[in-house]
Amino acid sequence: MKEQEPQTHKTIPIIVSGADEGTFAQYAPEKKIYPRSVSGYFTSIRWMMVWVTQIIFYGLPWVEWGQRQAVLFDLTTRRFYVFGLVLYPQDLVYLTAMLIIAAYSLFLFTAVAGRLWCGYTCPQTVYTEIFLWIEKKVCGDRSMHMRRDAEPWSVQKVLRKGIKHILWIVFSLWTGFTFVGYFTPIKELSTELIQLSFGAWEVFWVFFYGLATYGNAGFLREQICKHMCPYARFQSAMFDRDTLVVTYDKERGDPRGSRSRKADLTQLNLGSCVDCDLCVHVCPTGIDIRNGLQYECIGCGACADVCDTVMDKMGYSKGLIKYATENAMLGHWSKAETWRHVFRPRILIYSAILMSIIAGMVFSLHDRKPFKVDVIRDRGVMARIVEDGKIENVYRLQIMNTTESVQHYQVTVSGLIGLEVTSDNHLEVGPTESRWMVVRVLLPEDTVEPGSHKIKFKIYSIDREDHDSEKSTFIVPKN
Repeated sequence: MKEQEPQTHKTIPIIVSGADEGTFAQYAPEKKIYPRSVSGYFTSIRWMMVWVTQIIFYGLPWVEWGQRQAVLFDLTTRRFYVFGLVLYPQDLVYLTAMLIIAAYSLFLFTAVAGRLWCGYTCPQTVYTEIFLWIEKKVCGDRSMHMRRDAEPWSVQKVLRKGIKHILWIVFSLWTGFTFVGYFTPIKELSTELIQLSFGAWEVFWVFFYGLATYGNAGFLREQICKHMCPYARFQSAMFDRDTLVVTYDKERGDPRGSRSRKADLTQLNLGSCVDCDLCVHVCPTGIDIRNGLQYECIGCGACADVCDTVMDKMGYSKGLIKYATENAMLGHWSKAETWRHVFRPRILIYSAILMSIIAGMVFSLHDRKPFKVDVIRDRGVMARIVEDGKIENVYRLQIMNTTESVQHYQVTVSGLIGLEVTSDNHLEVGPTESRWMVVRVLLPEDTVEPGSHKIKFKIYSIDREDHDSEKSTFIVPKN
């Protein structure tokens, strides 16, 4: 027997200018979706990804690296710690590379198998799964939850819904607290929480992120995927006839109809689909995959799992609903033939570009200098003639130590004959600190013509036996 859906459609009374007054349906409000629990291959993968992503998200801020948090984006000091790597605002190129990698990965995965990101790792999907699990434990399975929602309000109903929302809120605030823990050391944040001494910034973001989690996963759910997510709108631009998508085998399944397990399909003129509507009941966005591919489909495979269960009970072969390509369905290809066409030239090009960008970023990080140098001419001290008739220029050097140990540096200058550094050219810089040093450079008079001349500063890291260089100019005044 099919479960009865709650009726929520309403008619909207309006007056039509120039016509008789009447009542008709202007729009149909969205029905509340009660996804049914399901088990199977794709559901197991989805829950595995829930565990993996959440263990990483909630656990990573507590991991230590040396004497600090392993992953910390310290906006106050403008330093970003990722395990042994320390990045600065000057390293914006790596953020750009990561965004490009994420974009190409999205293109690649979508071209291969549609909305893999949406179905298995998108935070909206992950947190909706967690909230639905909490809801099931408190309010019961699909049929019981629907029945209880249809009942009049009672003490038991208020109690169940209250417990559900309390658990949702606690989980959401924990999520917001963890999110802020990536920007403020989470142990300090925990101490502030115990002492109730949160700063305004922390309070705002904990509640903001918590409210977003509570609202999106608890209430909006599929509305985010259907109406607010831009990915659902432009995904079709990355699909083609060899993209794997969740597909209903219409040729095998139709005509649909109920029957007994021992019925002869040939005599009844029926296909394999028993028209149980379970594929609709388990769908988190409430669509009927038998009507063809729709933009609301997030490719989670829940319908394929539940359909395989029904096929097993009926004694039919699995795969009435499955991941397949349009060409594979038309050509009745085997799995091997389908996969050979999935890895087509477009996929190989995407993969090659993606691997090249990743390799370039890894090489750049490996070859990255352990310190950074900026050279600025001292505007307050112009070129001048000093004792012994020499010409002096003054520079300010900023040396940024990107390592987590004390480093010692030595500065030399080259580019003109007789050029020398007369100030102290040694500097000690603490871990992940930056310091300024004033460098005075002298040049014998009449060595070169008046004007601007290119010179080069070389900065040597004594501890790491490495060096860097920066160009500047030496001004020779006219007599």
